[in-house]
Amino acid sequence: MAEATTVTPQQLAAAKKAVVSSSIGAALEWFDIIVYATFAVVIAKNFFPESDGTVGLILTFATFAISYLVRPLGGMVLGSFADRKGRKNALTLTLLLMMVGTLIMAVAPTYATVGVWGSVIILVSRLVQGFSAGGEFGTATAFLIETAPHKKAFYASWQVAAQGASMLLASAFGYGLTQWLSEEALYSWGWRVPFFVGLLIGPVGLYIRAKLDETEEFINGEKTKTPLKDLFVNHYGRLLAGSAVIGVATISVYMILYMPTFAVKNLGIPATAAFLGGIVAGLVTLVGVPFVGHLADRFGPARIMTYAAVGALLLAWPLFKLMVTAPSVPVLVIVIGLLGVIMAFYFGPLPALLSALFPAAIRGTGLAVTYNVGVTLLGGIAPLVLTWLLSVTGSLNAPSFYYMAIAVISLVGLYFVRKRYNQP
Repeated sequence: MAEATTVTPQQLAAAKKAVVSSSIGAALEWFDIIVYATFAVVIAKNFFPESDGTVGLILTFATFAISYLVRPLGGMVLGSFADRKGRKNALTLTLLLMMVGTLIMAVAPTYATVGVWGSVIILVSRLVQGFSAGGEFGTATAFLIETAPHKKAFYASWQVAAQGASMLLASAFGYGLTQWLSEEALYSWGWRVPFFVGLLIGPVGLYIRAKLDETEEFINGEKTKTPLKDLFVNHYGRLLAGSAVIGVATISVYMILYMPTFAVKNLGIPATAAFLGGIVAGLVTLVGVPFVGHLADRFGPARIMTYAAVGALLLAWPLFKLMVTAPSVPVLVIVIGLLGVIMAFYFGPLPALLSALFPAAIRGTGLAVTYNVGVTLLGGIAPLVLTWLLSVTGSLNAPSFYYMAIAVISLVGLYFVRKRYNQP
């Protein structure tokens, strides 16, 4: 309570502006990612038509996965830029690059128009988007944490809540377009609509970010000319533990994103039903994450995340078993909704926890590299791995075992973060 009385109206106003500016970037990043995953079946037919259904999906998700391979590179370059030139400059640059990647995807000619070059163009789009997204989380989280006068986990959690808004909006687009458009219209032009809508977020975000003030912690703090070197030489243990911690957050997101494809291809459930599940998960995240942020400020981020990771480990197999044995619209919505609850409780405190691992001089770099190494290795390749696992094993329960393995990795990371690096 004493801490709250020292917070000035100017500090609160700056914190609220930071929430809005950071949330817009997160919203555009995740809206683009979720739309791509949501319309994977459509994109596969448009850009990889000569492959059969499963191979086309694998190629589509492989393109998705390749974009994640450049995310750590983007994190190194843009995170280092944020530590050397300032959070505000890096935030503007990442948003500009994200807009370019989304625009290329929106206007990309299909295989029927330019042949294999259509596939190359969407790969370029994913690489640009992946590179820019590599710098967004670290820079935006550093800006939020350094601007927030108190309740840092709560303020930082709004970046995750924005991802929930993107999931909600992207799933709503998926539901509406598949419900109201003919298959021919959806495959010819309808899938492009969400990408164009996403572009509308960009100019607003650029305007808001142009009006931001640099954080006092960055201005007054010590600087280093070699943040990347300092990270790998002096803080590699924190990097490894933090990357492991990312697991349940990122696999929960991509498991939810994978559900429309899984339901349509393997369970015979209409795509519209899978989108309803995404709407529920997005709503749970949007509403629930700020509440979880409050809990993290009170009880500690790592403690809340540990309970959520245990829940993920225990519930993964029963949830998939239920969905496979009783495939129906209500069951699918319940399963995706519960995955959304797990994601909210685990992902909500994550930005604050990761921020506390690194000193301000390398915070942008540390956050960006740690987050993107974890996302790339444990989440970004998930749709590709899951599609491959289903193809090889023939078991519809295979995704649950992958989810459980990631939960174990995250629990190990949380153990080291709590015991070795003294994070509550």
